[in-house]
Amino acid sequence: MPRYRLALTMGDPAGIGPEIVLKAIDAIRQRDGRSAPELIVVGSGRLLADEAARLGLEFQGEIVEAGERHGDLAPGIASAEGGRLAYKAVARAVEPALAGSVDAVVTAPLNKAALNVAGYDYPGHTELLAKLTGRTGTVLMLAHGAFRVTHVTTHVALERVPSLVTEARVRRVLELTLAALRRLGITAPRVAVAALNPHAGEGGIFGRHDLEVTAPLVAEFRARGDAVEGPIPGDTVFVNLRAGHYDAVVAMYHDQGHIPVKLLGFDVDPATGKWRALSGVNITLGLPIIRTSVDHGTAFDIAGRGVADATSMIEAIDYADWLATTGRGIE
Repeated sequence: MPRYRLALTMGDPAGIGPEIVLKAIDAIRQRDGRSAPELIVVGSGRLLADEAARLGLEFQGEIVEAGERHGDLAPGIASAEGGRLAYKAVARAVEPALAGSVDAVVTAPLNKAALNVAGYDYPGHTELLAKLTGRTGTVLMLAHGAFRVTHVTTHVALERVPSLVTEARVRRVLELTLAALRRLGITAPRVAVAALNPHAGEGGIFGRHDLEVTAPLVAEFRARGDAVEGPIPGDTVFVNLRAGHYDAVVAMYHDQGHIPVKLLGFDVDPATGKWRALSGVNITLGLPIIRTSVDHGTAFDIAGRGVADATSMIEAIDYADWLATTGRGIE
């Protein structure tokens, strides 16, 4: 298999981003019997070198400079400086991905508040990457093993969701979900569409959106031969996904899709109530480049302590490497 080049952004340097990037690189390079991808870290070289020294890791890989530190920066504290450096790393990583000199971008977490304080008015990575690549209509997919969920809406107020779940948007999400599953090697993907309303509207008693928007779209996809089902109530559809009846679920809003994935992904110590590891990957569909990410935030509460778990970062790198074998972005 060819050795692919992946650009890893450091994320917000006040969070656990630099730590999990360096730990993931160290873990991947120690694997036996596998050809590791070429991993290039994009961020502040000095900050990354300091973090490697603090962790006792010897990092000899390539670092692409995305900006030096110019202001105050402390572990666990959101700041404009952290937001600026996080933004610069993403912007710098996208350039070679668009040019084709790297095969994918893997992002460590950034902090939305820090990003906005720094003057970059984006709700998160997905919207930022859409702007940098000149695309609209991007779709967020979360994956935990064979448990995959795409989202019709994400970072918007819940009261706005019904007006944004349009026929055109649901169609776009379904198209990209099916395309992504095929890129992941599933030749005949099965997709369920979650209902917007409780009980899928209960025949119109709890709203008519599922009857008038989702149901006709599902019929359209089924008529052309796609294995799409729905609308299926949100309180049962994810149980069936976990049971293997589907390859993915299309969720209508952020929490509907995120909660089941994170419930599966968090490994919690029952004795202490603290989480030990987090598994799961964020994949952006609808971009001309491959982009994967961790399925968690900056974890400011443990930043600088050296205890962050890199499992999700390792999985994001593996997903990016896998997708690179099948081409560029999923559009």
